Amino acid sequence: MAPSAVFMESDNLLTPKEKNKLRKPVVEKMRRDRINSSIEQLKLLLEKEFQRHQPNSKLEKADILEMTVSYLKQQSQLQMKRSFHKSSQFDFREGYSRCLQEAFHFLSLHKVRTETQTKLLSHFQK
Repeated sequence: MAPSAVFMESDNLLTPKEKNKLRKPVVEKMRRDRINSSIEQLKLLLEKEFQRHQPNSKLEKADILEMTVSYLKQQSQLQMKRSFHKSSQFDFREGYSRCLQEAFHFLSLHKVRTETQTKLLSHFQK
């Protein structure tokens, strides 16, 4: 217990400026460790993508970050294309459904059912 008590006593003797000077390298090391840990996690998450682009090469941190940004941009563009495609399909279905309703309404107004009208109704119901 004596060593920690001595350290605390000497800690009280330091000015705030001196305390900051001692704390700065520790805080900086913690910050670098967090950055390195995040870069390593990115590398593991996108390992297959990196192997596809640069097999058998050791990636630098800058390479990992650049390739991650590129991959995320690519994924974002794909997501936008999928979203647009789904929207187009929805619009088509909605338009088709509206057209079908109008055709049924038109055909129901005419009392005379010709063979063509009957075939058309049968076709629409499929």
